[in-house]
Amino acid sequence: MMDEKTKVLVVDDERVVRDGCHRVLSGKGYEVATAENGKQALDILAGEPVDLILLDLKMPVMSGEEVLGITSTEYKDIPVIIITGHGTVDTAVECMKKGAYDFITKPFQIEEFLLTVTRAAEKRKLEQRAKQFEEENIRNLYDLNLEKSRLKTIINRMANGVMVTNRNLEIVLHNPALMRLMEISEKIENPAPIAKIMNDESLIDTLKQIQSGETSEGESVSQEINIGTNILRAISAPALGPDRNVVGTVTVLEDVTAFKQLDQMKSDFVNMVAHELRSPLVSIRQINSVLLEGLAGPLEEKQQDFVDRGVKKIDALLELINDLLDVAKIEAGQYVQRQVPTDIGKIIEETVSLMEARAQEQGITLTYSCQGLKPVQADPKNMEEIFNNLVSNAINYSPEGGRVTVTAQSLGEYMEIKVQDTGVGIPSEELPKIFDKFYRVKNPKTRQVIGTGLGLAIVKGVVEAHHGTIDVESIEDKGTTFRILLPVITE
Repeated sequence: MMDEKTKVLVVDDERVVRDGCHRVLSGKGYEVATAENGKQALDILAGEPVDLILLDLKMPVMSGEEVLGITSTEYKDIPVIIITGHGTVDTAVECMKKGAYDFITKPFQIEEFLLTVTRAAEKRKLEQRAKQFEEENIRNLYDLNLEKSRLKTIINRMANGVMVTNRNLEIVLHNPALMRLMEISEKIENPAPIAKIMNDESLIDTLKQIQSGETSEGESVSQEINIGTNILRAISAPALGPDRNVVGTVTVLEDVTAFKQLDQMKSDFVNMVAHELRSPLVSIRQINSVLLEGLAGPLEEKQQDFVDRGVKKIDALLELINDLLDVAKIEAGQYVQRQVPTDIGKIIEETVSLMEARAQEQGITLTYSCQGLKPVQADPKNMEEIFNNLVSNAINYSPEGGRVTVTAQSLGEYMEIKVQDTGVGIPSEELPKIFDKFYRVKNPKTRQVIGTGLGLAIVKGVVEAHHGTIDVESIEDKGTTFRILLPVITE
């Protein structure tokens, strides 16, 4: 049986031939239609699809030669097998010259008859498949051209520059925005050596690394490059082929000059305001300290209380100003001034010793443990600020009877430091935001804790400036753990 039934039209004026063909072909899985003359055959062809025609030459009403003349033009894709007697073999050969596929002679030999029909049916199926593939190919090419046209329109209208390179680091696609950002006025045809458009060595090195497979499939590399007076952010990623191998790179460039200038203006403004505020505040605090010490005469209890409150408010403002200046220095890359081999264990011990009295006042147990620590290349002052901030926070957010534990241990080429508390914890939705500037967790239990919301942002900035990482885990009403990894000095 055949997978899809092939429809055969048997055209012969002899009923015995028609019936014999119908019986044999039906038994082999073919669908069979019959016609007793040429005109009837053409009516069938006009009304339903047919895959193969068995056509007798000598018939009343319309001969096989006349039918062949019509089918060879109007139904030229349908193979026609001529049925002929011995006396008309020459005519059958002429018919083949006019487009007939083959001929068979009466009386039929079943095997020869089936072989001829099978070959014709296979030819018909192959031609149909070829036509289908051709139509699909034409359709795919049309869709591809349409998609390429759309893609080209989108890329050319993008405000950001787009640059695609091949395996040889030749630019095979770029848009007008790229030429504008690169300050190139001449027209460059693709493919072109990357040096004709790009001469930034750091970006070229990045593209080479991507080409060599040093970056993973879903990874992109972001960096900033200088083109003239402009600062561009370049985001590069691998271009993958059908086999998922790297066949090139794709880079998108964005002009961030205005953002950089705005950021610098913000930093300058913060510095200016902070310095201008700090000087008069320090003077006011000194005056209030003189009053509190009684150097300007004795104060009544109520007066002393008011002045003392004022000093605390001034201290809070000075702390905010110092934090703002620290953040500005971190963003400018100027905060870490002096890195030397540093004993982190000693700094932790001093921090815990300094905070111990405060922890006891709040009924909190403060402990530390340091094991097998190697020196870290760090700024000791920065390290003190990190641990002061984290331990102070842990105490502030822990209830009476709670525990705060600081541990440090070697972890291969890194040192792992943990600051754990049994405090109120941080909701999971808040965790991604706690290192943001000015962000404070909203919790009724911690309203009494005064802070600027800059401490953890400073801690993160300092840790990253020392090529380390910091992360946090927390469970509400059970506690929080800050974990720091710092690279150790390896000999």
